[in-house]
Amino acid sequence: MTEAISLRAATDADVDAIRALTREAYGKWVPLIGREPLPMTANYAEAVRKHRIDLVEADGELVALIEMAPGAGHLLIENIAVSPRHQGKGIGKKLLAHAEQVAASLGLKVLRLYTNKRFAENVQLYLRHGYAIDREEPLKDSFLVHMSKRVG
Repeated sequence: MTEAISLRAATDADVDAIRALTREAYGKWVPLIGREPLPMTANYAEAVRKHRIDLVEADGELVALIEMAPGAGHLLIENIAVSPRHQGKGIGKKLLAHAEQVAASLGLKVLRLYTNKRFAENVQLYLRHGYAIDREEPLKDSFLVHMSKRVG
């Protein structure tokens, strides 16, 4: 990959690009679950103000993001979105490692995330990266899989 990659914090000016990237990244799941996944309907203007959203850019183009929110004793990964054109290049893996660094910088020893059970490839990705399934919770016509990983 010859692109110049950079990571930076999101600002209010990035809200439209964040929304567009998230819709693009999650669009493949609409036929599987028959509706838009929750990240496609989120209020990103509010999220930019309340959460830490770090953006991955390649040659000036937004290609991925990770949205994180500190909680009581843990860092919640609220959203990871990678443009379909850039999937399979290890960006998601790098974002998971970045979340571990953020958690450590905040003195947090647990990462948490959740995903739709029907997004089996996502569940498997997180399991491969050391996350464990904590519980499942009913969500509309499916289940949320809550996962966590101890770090540091």
